[in-house]
Amino acid sequence: MKIVIIHGQSHKGSTYNSSRMLADKLGGEVSEFFLPKDFNHFCIGCGNCFTKGESMCPHFEQLQPITNAIDESDIIILASPVYVYHVTGSMKAFLDHYGYRWMVHRPSESMFSKQAVCVSTAAGAGMKKANKDMADSTFFWGCAKTYKLGIAVWETDWKRVDEKIKSKVDHQTTTLSNKIKNNYTKVRPSIKTRILFNIMRIIQKKGLNERDKTYWQEKGWLAKNRPWK
Repeated sequence: MKIVIIHGQSHKGSTYNSSRMLADKLGGEVSEFFLPKDFNHFCIGCGNCFTKGESMCPHFEQLQPITNAIDESDIIILASPVYVYHVTGSMKAFLDHYGYRWMVHRPSESMFSKQAVCVSTAAGAGMKKANKDMADSTFFWGCAKTYKLGIAVWETDWKRVDEKIKSKVDHQTTTLSNKIKNNYTKVRPSIKTRILFNIMRIIQKKGLNERDKTYWQEKGWLAKNRPWK
């Protein structure tokens, strides 16, 4: 099992420790990236990824190591502390660069067999919104299954987090890791994902974006092929 963790911050706080706890229980090979240390660019809205291809993004080369790790992984973990009820700016900027991979454009075929986990922690509230920020992307990428783990730690330093809360995190990550391992190699896209894919298929037949339409044609998705078969 290959796991990639994208950390929405560079310090190793509660979100880091919670996501690592989950990854360690899953086992396997783990790759980690820390934002903004490993990728620190904002999308400039040039639109090149949509019309000319992702390689024309001015940040393509810097992003490629993370993209490769995501594509080669079985499990994607997106981890972000809550910043004003949402993900960190670094996580948002990172996810912005994958708009071309949403199902409305050119989703990667490998995504439809992957499981994803969104992990967020806060000293108070906001985990639900932060997890949604990340889960929106994993869903529109086509990930077969996305889990959400939101934890109120009531502290800004993991070392000061109450042991009862840490015990709760341990229990939650154990339960979640068991679900993921049980679904490993067996997970299939939800009905919601398949419906959206078929809606996008109708749109692609109209050829609103020539590069997208060509991509879908080459994959055979405008005919009988599907990325989950």
